Amino acid sequence: MAGLQGKTALVTGASRGIGRAVAQRLAADGAVVAVHYGRDEDAAKETVAAIEQANGRAFPLRAEFGVGAGLDTLFEGLSAGLDGRQLDILVNNAGIMEMTPLEQITPEEFDRIFAVNVRAPLFIIQRALPLMRDGSRIVNISSAVTRIASPFLTYAMSKGAIDVLSHTLAQSLGARQITVNTVNPGVTDTDLGAWARSSPEIETGVVGSIALGRLGQPSDIADVVSFLASSDARWITGVSIDASGGTWLGPAAA
Repeated sequence: MAGLQGKTALVTGASRGIGRAVAQRLAADGAVVAVHYGRDEDAAKETVAAIEQANGRAFPLRAEFGVGAGLDTLFEGLSAGLDGRQLDILVNNAGIMEMTPLEQITPEEFDRIFAVNVRAPLFIIQRALPLMRDGSRIVNISSAVTRIASPFLTYAMSKGAIDVLSHTLAQSLGARQITVNTVNPGVTDTDLGAWARSSPEIETGVVGSIALGRLGQPSDIADVVSFLASSDARWITGVSIDASGGTWLGPAAA
């Protein structure tokens, strides 16, 4: 699918993992991609270099969410990088995750996760909308844990908020033909999902819960985002797409 020529995109948390795969895929489809990162400048440069080596166009964009004037920094850099162009695609991917038992969750941890996973996407969308032309695309990355009980309690709560954000905004932005959709990955083979490979027993258990029989790859998620960013998805909005390979659909077949 190479139908994003002339388009621009902002992908948050694009220095590695799912975000990197999304940025590379959108660039391969023709978009100029703002590669946002929080702290790891080297990783962001690697993402940009990989895009450019594949004849795509991208630029790095540093801003740390949940602290200080992070959003001001983000949009100052975005405006400079867009150089007068409008924004066509916004992918809210940046997020953090903790697996803390209920008894040990602190207000500070809760606030930090919600600041990055919920507050940042909400106000990024608010700030981005004046830059976006009618018919643009917003894709929010949530998680399959919104339908599966998991030990990632605070993380799951934050991703539930993202699901609500998406379908609510889809209604209010419909008049502008801006689509808003959510992608809900399952366990994906990234740094964030490294816990799934922490022991052979854990990996076997996780893979055994997935109907398609393997961990997800970042490219699996990027392909779904690419579709939602394209004109082929023009009639899809307010939808959460489960991209988990069929995680926890029921008992394994005999």
